[in-house]
Formats: sequence, structure tokens, C-alpha cells
Amino acid sequence: MNANSVALPHIVVINRWREQYARYAEYLDHTTHQVSYITTEVGLPSVPEAAGDILVVDRTDDLEAVRAALRVLAVRHGRPEAIVALKEDDLLIAAELREEWNCPGQRVGHLARFRDKYLMATAVAEAGLDLPDFTLAGDGTSILEFGAKHGWPLILKPVMGSSSEGVVKLDGPEDVLTVDLADTPMMVQTFNPGRIYHVDGVFTGREIKHWRASRYVNTCLGFRSGDFLGSVEEDDEAVNRAIGESTADYLRALSGDPLVFHLELFVNDTPDGPRCSFLEVGARVGGAEIPFVWRELHGYDLMDAAFQLQLQRPVPQGQMASPEEIGGYLLIPAPGARPCRITEVTSMVGSTPGPYAEALLEVGDILPLADAYYEHVGGRFRFRGATSRDVEQALVATAAAFRVSGVPATPTDQAGAAQGQLAGASRG
Repeated sequence: MNANSVALPHIVVINRWREQYARYAEYLDHTTHQVSYITTEVGLPSVPEAAGDILVVDRTDDLEAVRAALRVLAVRHGRPEAIVALKEDDLLIAAELREEWNCPGQRVGHLARFRDKYLMATAVAEAGLDLPDFTLAGDGTSILEFGAKHGWPLILKPVMGSSSEGVVKLDGPEDVLTVDLADTPMMVQTFNPGRIYHVDGVFTGREIKHWRASRYVNTCLGFRSGDFLGSVEEDDEAVNRAIGESTADYLRALSGDPLVFHLELFVNDTPDGPRCSFLEVGARVGGAEIPFVWRELHGYDLMDAAFQLQLQRPVPQGQMASPEEIGGYLLIPAPGARPCRITEVTSMVGSTPGPYAEALLEVGDILPLADAYYEHVGGRFRFRGATSRDVEQALVATAAAFRVSGVPATPTDQAGAAQGQLAGASRG
């Protein structure tokens, strides 16, 4: 750098997505900022061509690896003025590094209630809001005592985790003998048989805006054991009204600061109308196809809102386009243990009823063993329609007709993929 040059503000982005869940180059001018990326190899395709620098790490949730990469970037381009991470499992990494480098934005203490499920549930309970009974599961005896008091089945889950990893349903005392509590802090909850919804949107610190509620078709836990996972936006006014009121209450119990959120709750039918019960919430954009459905159907980019908040800029105001149009998505599990090579796949775009867009690998492509769990699956589909019923019918029909198969990937397969095979782009 010569004496007359002016250093550009240095912004560091932590990324692991292969596809453009986030359109980074649209959120920040890369010509007036030095934008450096710390990414996995799988995530390289979503790094913009305008990136000022790129460093690759094996895992973006490895604090020491990301810390070392950030030090290298700081030597090259100056200390970071902001650190951005939009994927759930990377939020605490970014928060730790902001504290170390005195960057603005979310700190570990603020995010704790959105990552530690026991702290999260405790805050909601202390606010007097409805949620399943819960306690820490220190050992098998504590689970048995909890079950004896509250009844079975129970849900056992890691205190820290995502994508339902490590979650187990315990149907009775005999199931307690099958679980290992040695390595990961766990909590146990009573089982709620209600319908499970996710709510996505922006929280101002007092109220929710730009939000949509969607009902899961099957469950995230079932997806891990081989079921398809679907989501359909809700068009029932009474259900939406109950969800909106409860969601605002839950978020106010957890934070007074603006955030983009992905919240899950139960809805049970009662003589007095729909009743909501809290499940969990993340201070981030929902995964799977949620960012795409929002951009394509509703004209609002939740990733942009989350990005701007992490730079401590105002959230994009925007307007929800086509609020009456109903969206949905479908995920099909991987056809085998990852990494695997795809041997058969069926396009569903053009089917009636069917999706308006899909993200599929092609025959010969490698489905990688990557950390973005809901991105690297057997097939991803997006739907639109006039009613929730229409969207659900198309979703279920697609799940029944779709075919995908694969075989274990050989070292040669994986080497070929590492040399630049870019698979899984959305088509529609």
C-alpha cells in the first residue's frame, strides 16, 4: 500500500453454503469495502467474484481454525471493522471473534438464549408463557424421575444443537437405557402432540414484522430417520392470529434488540381456539428453502435483513409482495450415507401438481458430507399456490413421485468433486 492510498473498511464474512442462500454482493458494495471470506471448500461457489480475499477452512464452526484465518486476513488487510456469519452454527463463532477484535454486533451473552435451549426455555417460562415442562438431563435417573412426574413419551435433546441432531423420543422408561448422556449436555421435555409450525420474520425489539407462519408436513426429527420434510404457509386467519400474538410474546421474553428470527412452536386446537406452546427459536434466518421462497414469492430478502443487522445498519424496510400467495417447500432425504454419488434422479418441475423450482444434483454428481445439513439432501423443491391445501397437495404428490438413488462415493469420485464440480443449483 502506498502512502497516498486509503485503506478500505475491512469486513469479514464466514460462509459454508454452496448455493446462494445469501447474495453477499448485493448486500454490501465490494468496491468500497475490503470484503474477505472465510469459507469451507464446499462453500466456495457462493463466494462472490468480487471478494477481496478468500481463506478456506475445514469447518467454519471450528473456532481455532477460523480465529487463525481471521488473524491472517487482519495482517493482510487491517483489523476487521465487522464480522458477519449468517448460518446458525457459525453465530457463536462470529460473536466470540467480535469480542476479541472489539467489533460491533451480537455478543456471546446476547446469543446465549438463542443457542442454549435450556436458557431459552427458562427465559420463556419465567415470562409466564406456555411451553412443555423441561429440566436438565444430568443422568438416566433424572430422566426417569421426570418421566414419573410428567408422564411419557418425552423428548431428549442436546442443550446446544441444530437440525434435530441428537434429538430422541423416549416412549417409556425402557428407552432411557438406550441413550448416552456422557458427552453432550442434554435436556428433557414433555411431548406435545400438537401441530408444529415455524415462524419466520423480523423482530424490531418490540413487535414482529414481515412474518409468515408455516406448518411442517412430517417433522425435522423424522427427516433424520428417512421421512420427507415439508412446510406449507398457513392461510387460516385464526391460527395466524394466535401464532402472531404468541411469537411476539416469546421474542420479547428473549430479547429487546432487533433480530431476524426462525421460531418453532406447537399449535393445539381447544374449545377457545388455537393455543400455542413454545418449542425453540434461532436468531437467524430459517434454513432449507425459506430464504428462496421469501425472495421469490414475497419479495423480501431475510438474509439481507440479517446481514445489515450484523453491520448494525437499519433493516431493509421493503414490502411483502403477494401476501396472499401461499408458499411451501419439500426436502427429500439423502439416498445414502454422504458422501454419495448420484445414480438416478427425477426432475419434477413441470409436473401437475408440482413445484415451481427445484434444486437437484445430476447423475454422477457427489452429494458431499457437508455441515449445511438441509442444503445437501436428496432433493429440494419449492411450491406456490392460492391456498395451503393446494400447496400441500402438490408437495405430497411430489414426494410420492420423486426418485433419487446413489452409491457410496469413492476417493476418485470425491477428488473429482473437489476439483470444481458445482452441483445442486436451483432450477425452475
